[in-house]
Amino acid sequence: MLIDFIRDYYKTSEVIPLHAPVFSGHEKDYVVDTLESTFVSSVGAYVDRFEQDVASYTGSPKAVAAVNGTAALHIALKLAGVASGDLVITQPLTFVATCNAIAYCGAEPVFVDVDRDTLGLSPQALEQWLSENAFVDAEGLCRTRLDHKVIRACVPMHTFGHPAELDSLIRVTREWSLALVEDAAESLGSFYKGQHTGTFGEIGALSFNGNKIITTGGGGMILADEPTAARAKHLTTTAKKPHSYEYIHDELGYNYRMPNLNAALGCAQLEQLEKLITIKRELASNYQSLFQNSSMQFITEPADCRSNYWLNGVICENKNQRDELLNHTNCKGVMTRPIWALMSHLPMYQNCRRGDLTNAEWLEERVVNLPSSVKSGDSV
Repeated sequence: MLIDFIRDYYKTSEVIPLHAPVFSGHEKDYVVDTLESTFVSSVGAYVDRFEQDVASYTGSPKAVAAVNGTAALHIALKLAGVASGDLVITQPLTFVATCNAIAYCGAEPVFVDVDRDTLGLSPQALEQWLSENAFVDAEGLCRTRLDHKVIRACVPMHTFGHPAELDSLIRVTREWSLALVEDAAESLGSFYKGQHTGTFGEIGALSFNGNKIITTGGGGMILADEPTAARAKHLTTTAKKPHSYEYIHDELGYNYRMPNLNAALGCAQLEQLEKLITIKRELASNYQSLFQNSSMQFITEPADCRSNYWLNGVICENKNQRDELLNHTNCKGVMTRPIWALMSHLPMYQNCRRGDLTNAEWLEERVVNLPSSVKSGDSV
């Protein structure tokens, strides 16, 4: 039944990908315009426009374009004060880039469990781990009881575009003097109680990878207030001070600026975002109806939220059912995928500190993502 539904929806006998980009607007026109202008690298009108458009759409005071979402998160963490030797709390159920960005800062992730309904970092698990393992010192720094290491920040990830429980996360992080840095890589177009994800914490990061809801080929965006955004732009452009001809770099910087060519693609994609979300939410509704009487549970948006439904997913009864679904669909040319292996199971992070990860381990054995592309021919 699932195979028939998916093939009928996409109207193809070819292999059906998990998530493919759609280019049905002004993408070609804008990209050609950059070629004709010769401004194809990190300086150009489309970079400025894309930043302004994303800031306007998300309601962020400022947005700073980066070469990819990992780079955006790396700079976001640095601007939140994360330094070598620090600890950063995050969820084990995430894409590896979340933890890699922490490691790039010389910091170490601490894994706290997720909630089953949001798939995002659990405020209750966070509060419990902090109560059992941390204290706030006289200088207002959160430290571990074991070795007094500084716990600098907390990074929730809005899994598959579903917002995490932000109100409670904000409360807990404030009580424990932690910077809240949102990994909103998957949640462009997702809102928590009417406010866009990535704009709740001190700083947020978006991704525009080729498999995201809109793409720039490769790209990311930092969401921040004006002073923080100014620092972000400086750091991502090799820390070069403005000058008409001299090359003056006043600190360690990064060559993370998004090229104008990619930003042109992003401008055209962003123009279509709301229509894409409408189509994707209709697909999610159809999937939900399909699984209504099934032993598998379709993953829906949390209460008081609007999810972009970047990837649709189901929770199987057990690992055997998960594996059967994956094998059956992929053998039939329908690309489904399991959720990521837990970060705490990967060799480079397996010795990191962690709390009880019961929910994350339960989900790891059960979640399957289904084809979630906007179908070819839809009016966008």
